[in-house]
Amino acid sequence: MSIEIKVPQLPESVSDATLVAWHKNVGDGVARDENLVDLETDKVVLEVPAPAPGTLAKILVEDGATVVAGDVLAILEEGEGAAVAAKPDTEESNEPDTEESNEPAKEESKPAAAAKEMSGPVKTSPAVRRLLEEHDLDATMVAGSGKDGRVTKADVMAFLKSDSSSEVTPSDPTPLVGGDDVAEGVAREEQRVPMTRLRARIAERLIEAQQTAAMLTTFNEVDLTEVMALRKRYRDEFEKKHGVRLGFMSFFAKASVEALKKFPVVNASVEGTDIVYHNYYDLGIAVSSDRGLMVPVIRDVDQMSFAGFESALNDIAKKAQDGTISMDDLTGGTFTITNGGIFGSMMSTPILNQPQSAILGMHSIQQRPMVVDGEIVARPMMYLALTYDHRIIDGKEAVQFLVSIKEQLEDPARLLLQV
Repeated sequence: MSIEIKVPQLPESVSDATLVAWHKNVGDGVARDENLVDLETDKVVLEVPAPAPGTLAKILVEDGATVVAGDVLAILEEGEGAAVAAKPDTEESNEPDTEESNEPAKEESKPAAAAKEMSGPVKTSPAVRRLLEEHDLDATMVAGSGKDGRVTKADVMAFLKSDSSSEVTPSDPTPLVGGDDVAEGVAREEQRVPMTRLRARIAERLIEAQQTAAMLTTFNEVDLTEVMALRKRYRDEFEKKHGVRLGFMSFFAKASVEALKKFPVVNASVEGTDIVYHNYYDLGIAVSSDRGLMVPVIRDVDQMSFAGFESALNDIAKKAQDGTISMDDLTGGTFTITNGGIFGSMMSTPILNQPQSAILGMHSIQQRPMVVDGEIVARPMMYLALTYDHRIIDGKEAVQFLVSIKEQLEDPARLLLQV
């Protein structure tokens, strides 16, 4: 029996999607619930699973095409025998992905590379496929260092580096243009690649925020001596009991919630000429992923313990990195925290994540000389930035909000006593 593989119902507010890549070729056997194709929307990547075991008989939509809900993507011929044929793929999907390995790619012998080219399509992850597409490469051109010859991101980067170093030789006849400032024998090249849907959507939202809100940023600095001492004292015991690490983000999240309770307008949003006050605390935590910046939401943070928050943060960050995050995970936040400090940022002015009215920026912790009780001492200091919508938040409220966070972090007992 023939089964039509259709585009599933897309998330609310999403009108269409881009077909990123097929995981099967025509004639391949598939198992029930095995992922056939990836569809990329403005925010998430959707997987389309096989509704039954069978053989992929026909592919109707090629990579890069734009589709809408209900479009027929392929035809599947149902049959029990296909479940066995697809078994190796299913087993491989359970193996750990090594695409993020920082180890240098191992050299592969020519016979092995030739054997791999003859063996059919090379298995790669979505992130590796995107990298290959960006550089117009075929997976069979790259020697894989992963399990069973799997091509990793490190393999592709190593191939690009070696390939670029051998592109131009002293005997290269390519003429040089541009004058004396161009080194002899060096080719000047450009590469044009289209934005991904996610990157285009990020750009759209950032411009929209700048054109809509009256954004202003205020700064303060916080001495993290007490937080670091508390974390050091209980870190091992905390991890042993709760199974998660005690990070800095949970301190900032809990301090933010207490400050939001004192200044409700910072937790509000603008709808037309109305101010909508939220009596709940759903915090968006900015996460960097292979696909770009995402802001998954952790809900009801005020009702969470430190351990509960750290566990939820780990889960949501893993989903963002794995590409399994859902639209529900990315919507509905009331306040956002972003940590540029993990990349070394000392100070920045974050842009609002609309329709929210404020965003807190964390930065790197640095030992700086501070005057404490009349003496100059070295203290671990962090600059904090609060960007806010001046249409509804006055400077006084914004400054006092940051001061509240500063006071709670410099005296963590306030977090326990909620003062």
